[in-house]
Amino acid sequence: MALGVDRRVFTYVSHVLAVALAVMVLVWCINYRGGLAFTATNKQLIFNIHPVLMLIGFVIIGSEAIISYKALPFRKEVKKLIHLVLHAIALVLGIIGIYAAFKYHNESGIANLYSLHSWLGIGTICLYAIQWIFGFVVFFFPGGTSSLRSGALPWHVAFGLFVYLLALATVELGFLEKLTFLQNSGLDKYGPEAFLVNFNAIAVILFGAFIVLATISTANVEDPDSYSAISDS
Repeated sequence: MALGVDRRVFTYVSHVLAVALAVMVLVWCINYRGGLAFTATNKQLIFNIHPVLMLIGFVIIGSEAIISYKALPFRKEVKKLIHLVLHAIALVLGIIGIYAAFKYHNESGIANLYSLHSWLGIGTICLYAIQWIFGFVVFFFPGGTSSLRSGALPWHVAFGLFVYLLALATVELGFLEKLTFLQNSGLDKYGPEAFLVNFNAIAVILFGAFIVLATISTANVEDPDSYSAISDS
C-alpha cells in the first residue's frame, strides 16, 4: 500500500522527532540519573547505557536504515550499502545495550530475564539479526537469483516492519518498567523526571508512526533489480 503524500514530509518530521528523542533520553540518563559508565561503584550508571543505546543506537539508527533506501538521493548500490551498514550499526549498539543491562543486573544481584520487556528484548534482537543476515545473503552478497529476490522482497519488507514494531513495543515496556520501579522507590509521580520519561515514551510512538508512514507513502516496492546482488552490474 502507498499513500498519496510526499514521503519527504514524513521523513523530515521523523528526523525532528529523532533529535528530540535523543536529547530527552540523554537528559534523563545524564541529568536525572547521574551519567553513563561501563564500570562504576554506582551501578545505576551502568544501567543508564542501556536506554541510551537501545533508543539512539537501536531504534533511531535502525529507523534511519529503514527509510534510507528510498529517502536518500544516491545510486541504488550506494543506498543499499548505507541501508545495510546502518542496520549493522543498530544491531551492534543494540547488543551492547543489552549487555549493559545484563552487566547491571549481575553486578547488582538482580535476576535476569524475568520481565516481559526482557523477553521481548531478547526476541527482538535475535529476529533483527536474522533479518539482517537474510538481507545480506539474499540481496547483497553473494545475492540470490532474480526470481528469489523478487519472491523474497515482500516478505523481507513485511518482516522488517514487524520486527521494527516489536522493537517499539519493547521500548515502551522498558520505559514503563523503569518508571514504575523508580516511582515505587520514591520518585515523585508528578515530578519533572516522570513527565520527561512519559513524554519520551509518547515521542517514540509518534516517531515510529512517522517512520512507518514514510515507508508506506512511497510507491510500491521497487523492481527487484534495485535489490540486486553487489556483484551485479
